[in-house]
Amino acid sequence: MTDLRSILNEAARQGLISPEAGGRLLPFLIERGVAVAEARPAAAAEGKAWSDTETPRFVRGFHDVLITIGVIVAIIGLWGLASLYAVPAAIIVLSEILVRRQRLALPAVSLTIALFCWTSLLMSHFFPPWTPSSSFGPAVTHFVTGFPILLGAYYVRYRVPLSLALSIMSGLAVVLTLLLRFVQWRSGNPAFFVDHPAMLAAVGLVCALGLFAMALYFDLGDRLRRTTRSDIAFWLHLGAAPALLYSTVSLLSFGEGGNIFFVGNMSSRAPVVVATVAALMLIGLVIDRRAFVTSGLLSLGVAIFGVFRQGSATVDTYIYTTLIVVGAIVLIIGTGWMPLRRLVLRALPAAISGRLPPG
Repeated sequence: MTDLRSILNEAARQGLISPEAGGRLLPFLIERGVAVAEARPAAAAEGKAWSDTETPRFVRGFHDVLITIGVIVAIIGLWGLASLYAVPAAIIVLSEILVRRQRLALPAVSLTIALFCWTSLLMSHFFPPWTPSSSFGPAVTHFVTGFPILLGAYYVRYRVPLSLALSIMSGLAVVLTLLLRFVQWRSGNPAFFVDHPAMLAAVGLVCALGLFAMALYFDLGDRLRRTTRSDIAFWLHLGAAPALLYSTVSLLSFGEGGNIFFVGNMSSRAPVVVATVAALMLIGLVIDRRAFVTSGLLSLGVAIFGVFRQGSATVDTYIYTTLIVVGAIVLIIGTGWMPLRRLVLRALPAAISGRLPPG
């Protein structure tokens, strides 16, 4: 904030803006999360200005951590003692103080998650989505519709990147349920997706690709990652990777159904999971998103676990072997991220690599 104020003061001294405009611009820019990196010579190359940290602005000091602990404890206590409708009032009051006025990052994340949990309970109270029926009825659509509305309104008021990311993801969930209902209606079979699980996986893959496209939209709009667009992209990538993994594995497994995290199904699915996670890792290298890679590592561990489980190894052996293999992959990718990424970028056309973060 000090650097930003000094820049606006210097602009006023040079006559570029009036002092009154500088005073109005400062809170406007701070409210939208505009940050200023430390000064560098004007002749410095873009590569020198690039900081390969991929650090989302969650915590700006231990003060944030202390306040967040208080927020979590207070909301849990209020949730247990008061009614369901007392919680949003507390979230709004705390958001006005901690988010809108003090701009604390980690408490903003915790309050957004609290709002998401409250919305889930509220919508499930009025529109229980889980019924014995195998069809995707209106209750499912009504259940997910509340999320983009409430989280979107929260973002408009408080500009928390996570709230916009969750609003986008829940909006795509609404689109997914509408697509499923449309296909189900056209088929005339309420159990259509039970009989055709590959179609369910295909529709899910379309929505997962849409989520990934939205993440890229925010990411490529801030290739040097200096604004909150990068934070929004971080959260979207964190959700896009498992969505792509689940839908791709389900589709490539020819619609076997079930859950890819169920170890009993992993003997046939393990190669597909490993190949899909490898592709996600390559995509993560290209777009320089470790969060995108990290989202698939749990599934990779489950896949390797399933592979070893089918052999003659004892329980302790294949559990620890899985940990060693996944840990080795994480260490190799983590320590060699930049050299590996430079190799990948050199293989890409200049028109593509020029739009990506520097290598």
